[in-house]
Amino acid sequence: MKVWAVANQKGGVGKTTTAVALAGLLADQGQRVLVVDLDPHGSMTSYFGHDPDSLTNSVFNLFQHNGQVPEGMARALLLPTSHENVSLLPSSTSLATLERQSAAQGGFGLVLSRALAQLWDDFNFVLIDSPPLLGVSMINALAACEQLIIPVQTEFLALKGLERMVHTLDMVNRSRKQALPYTIVPTLFDRRTQASISTLKVLRRDYADHLWQAYVPIDTKLRDASMAGLVPSRLDANARGVLAYRALLRYLLAQSLPRREQVA
Repeated sequence: MKVWAVANQKGGVGKTTTAVALAGLLADQGQRVLVVDLDPHGSMTSYFGHDPDSLTNSVFNLFQHNGQVPEGMARALLLPTSHENVSLLPSSTSLATLERQSAAQGGFGLVLSRALAQLWDDFNFVLIDSPPLLGVSMINALAACEQLIIPVQTEFLALKGLERMVHTLDMVNRSRKQALPYTIVPTLFDRRTQASISTLKVLRRDYADHLWQAYVPIDTKLRDASMAGLVPSRLDANARGVLAYRALLRYLLAQSLPRREQVA
């Protein structure tokens, strides 16, 4: 099972769309895919027609057992999606209380890793949608994954979020046995605007070693897919955004290395 996390310490950069689009493309190939929503706003959960405000069973339940995960709990929390090969570990708004709870108890950093260990034989890929702030949820995502995907909107304010994310990654890597590889993905690119063109140039200049050199363009079909609750490739397999994500997936698969260790 390969575990990829999608994260950035800035909102509105296309994290959920990136996770869902890649999950859908993998699922279209017959892969069994799990998507994990770690954001209290529950954008991915809402995407697939579930209400994070009313769910009583969600990823939050995993954090209620002093850092351990009871056997079978992870599987019991899974929900279906509109794609037969994609399952969802949903979020709920209760996740917003996790920071306060973890401060009082501690030991929460490997909860998601332990949950995924229970599902190791059930899925080929896991894509984690992380919240746009550094906290327990993001730390769990970074600890559980073997590849980090950082979507960056091609506008100047997003560059500050990228700087913070890379700084966070540097801190996390000090506690890992080996550095977490990451790929920066330019998103929401609009060739009609100087802001997009200039920001892409900065990314290619300053982050060349970790940058996917192409980009995901602005595409209303991606928004239409979210309104329909469909992975983008099921709405329009030849949409510009889908073609870009298909190219990104080929790149990520070429970069991906087998996971060498599991968390007991």
